[in-house]
This record gives sequence, C-alpha cells and structure tokens, in this order.
Amino acid sequence: MNLFSLYLNLGIHHIINFEAYDHILFIVTLVAVYQLKHWKKIIILVTAFTLGHTTTLALATLRIINVPSALIEFLIAVTIFLTAITNLLQKSDKFSPEIHLFKYSLALFFGLIHGLGFSNYLRSLLGTESSIIVPLFSFNLGVEIGQLGIVTLIILLNYLLIRFFSMKQHDWKLVLSGAGIGVSLILMGSRWP
Repeated sequence: MNLFSLYLNLGIHHIINFEAYDHILFIVTLVAVYQLKHWKKIIILVTAFTLGHTTTLALATLRIINVPSALIEFLIAVTIFLTAITNLLQKSDKFSPEIHLFKYSLALFFGLIHGLGFSNYLRSLLGTESSIIVPLFSFNLGVEIGQLGIVTLIILLNYLLIRFFSMKQHDWKLVLSGAGIGVSLILMGSRWP
C-alpha cells in the first residue's frame, strides 16, 4: 500500500469509528436540519468544516500551535452542544442566505477546534515520515470521505423516515438535536478541564 492510500484509509477509519462518536455526533447534529433536497448546501457545510479542521490539523501537526488536549476535548463537546442549540433556535426549515452564511461560518470555526483534536493522533503517525504534505492531504481527504459517508447515511435515513413513515422534519431535528444536547452535556461534565 502506498503512502497516499495508507493515510487516506487512516483518515476514513478515524471518522467511521465508534471511538470517534463525538465527531460523528457533531456531524449528525450539524446536518439535522437538512433534507436530501439540500444536498449542495450540505456538501458546502461539511467542506467548510473540513477546511477548518484541515487548517488547525496542519498547524498543530507542524507544532505551530499547541493547545492542551483536555481543553480541546471539552471544546469539542461544546461545539456539539452549540450546534444542537442553534438547530433548535431555527424557527423553520426554510433557510435564508444569512442562516446559511452563519451555519457555514460556524462549521468552519468548529472545524478549527475539531482539527486540534485530531492533531495528537496524526502527529504520532507522522513521527517517521520525512515529509507531511502527502500524509496530511490524504488523511484529510479520508476524513472528508468518512464525513460525507456519515452525512449520506443520515440524509438517506431522514428521507426514508419522512417519505415512508410520515415523520416530520421538525421532529427529526428535535430528536437529533436533543440527542446532541444530552450527550454533549454528559461529555462536557466528564471533560471539564
């Protein structure tokens, strides 16, 4: 297996892994207000998040920034909580350009925090590599693929529940956001720095 494939697979498996349940929960909460018809907006949203965590992942891996991991783990739980609260404060399922800009900005900012969470893991993997450009790029590409896989499953489940089981989008948003709030409160309590 070549270097690109190795780190691509590591990135995918780092996301599609129940040990990364906080990251999965963030992604699920992030897209809880969207439906299949919003697929372009979802891709932009997830990509904004990826750009954020790619930036801090690179900076932390290069040891340009260093934030204590206990603080980052706590802040990751806070991002889940704030995303879920934002979902509940959204009055309707219609999206104005301002709401999208806010959500994209939020995803980008929260991506910065999540990237710091990956940095220790990636730094330990890169210990013997002479150059980090290919591993960093392919790892982040793998993370993006993994995230898009999770988003695809959530959006398809949303579609099936709404289309065939008469679930309302509002109820879907409440269930996912409520789960995000509940789990994030537990995480914040257990990760208090």
